[in-house]
Amino acid sequence: MQSAPSIQKLLDELERLPGVGPKSAQRIAYYILNTESSQAIRLADAIHEVKEQVRFCGTCFNYAESELCEICASPIRVHEQICVVSEPKDIMPIERTGVFGGVYHVLHGALSPLDGIGPDELKISELLRRLGSEEVDEVVIATNPNVEGEATAAYLARLIRPLGVKVTRPASGLPVGGDLEYADEVTLGRAMEGRLEI
Repeated sequence: MQSAPSIQKLLDELERLPGVGPKSAQRIAYYILNTESSQAIRLADAIHEVKEQVRFCGTCFNYAESELCEICASPIRVHEQICVVSEPKDIMPIERTGVFGGVYHVLHGALSPLDGIGPDELKISELLRRLGSEEVDEVVIATNPNVEGEATAAYLARLIRPLGVKVTRPASGLPVGGDLEYADEVTLGRAMEGRLEI
């Protein structure tokens, strides 16, 4: 049975979302159809607002609504410690641990030559500029513990060490091949507390 064109359009758009297959798209679409109009409009407004107002922080490349993200703008953060992550979504699990009080730098990916992602496609030169212009004591490389993340960490360590900055990596506890996004707070917290110099 064919859906009405507007329903089919909604289903098609929902299926484009990561992790949303046809059945999930159908559940979400019918939920939206059966909910109050005001709730559907609030959802649409929230999506529109986030697309209009959110940009990248001018310092760390995290998501922000002004020139600096809240973390970079905070006077209570330890600006001498920079935690390097692959994606903005990797910041939240580290923040939830309450262990790391420094600032971040988002690479927007990891080295993956097979996918055509080299150093020029990542925010590596911007990180090196930060290290040259700011007083930084430690760089924590918290890329995912998979092949691409490990290669990125090794590459960054080779670039940063000659600058006289301590380079560390979160300690054991994170599963190899896993993603930071799915690590529980206790495991990630222990890994951040026990980070090792590389």
